[in-house]
Amino acid sequence: MTPLRLYSARLSMFGAKVQIAAFEKGIPLDIVMVPFTQTEGYSPKHPEVVRINPKKQVPVLINGDLELFDSTQILEYLEDFQPEPALWPAGVAARARARQMEHMSDEVYFPHIIRLMGLQHDLSDPQAVTAIAGARDFYARLEKLLQGREFMMESFSFADIALYMAMLFGERQGAPITPATPLLLAWRDRMSARPSVQSAVIPMAKYLLSDGRPLPAFMAAMLQAA
Repeated sequence: MTPLRLYSARLSMFGAKVQIAAFEKGIPLDIVMVPFTQTEGYSPKHPEVVRINPKKQVPVLINGDLELFDSTQILEYLEDFQPEPALWPAGVAARARARQMEHMSDEVYFPHIIRLMGLQHDLSDPQAVTAIAGARDFYARLEKLLQGREFMMESFSFADIALYMAMLFGERQGAPITPATPLLLAWRDRMSARPSVQSAVIPMAKYLLSDGRPLPAFMAAMLQAA
């Protein structure tokens, strides 16, 4: 199979989602990491990303004459492109619930983490306190969902991938998963053990260390075990 080209970045949560999904499906990728630094951000912006995505953001996927942006749209394409193994559950209702959870990861949970960015050294700031409380409420919701389950849905799905990567950033920004949600912690351990997840997270951990930034304990353990 000719590799699909993925434009991503060292710390792109959304690019990592695509990378993990492609690994799970056995789809080879030619990954182009666009320029990024902590001080200048995405500069200079990659011309192919600018050309394809009006928002000028990664990830961008190219397969022949097909050019896609937005991680959720790319995940849907990968499911059609390589149906097996399926990363949406079987059944119309189950797929709808999984799609909704993937959406909630991006649009309900992650906005709390965005509000924490830049506040890691002042988590007593009222905005940080509110954001952490919102994240913890979401963790409690997931804890209930995981009762009697190995994954968020009936089977491993895009919802697991999206939530794992979003909560990885939550951990980095000051909203860690705590022993108050043991099922969620155990789920994260299972996810961290998957080769697909390690393929995206271990390079991310190495980049963070090379840039002098601390690693959450679970990422450090993954790197040490690699």
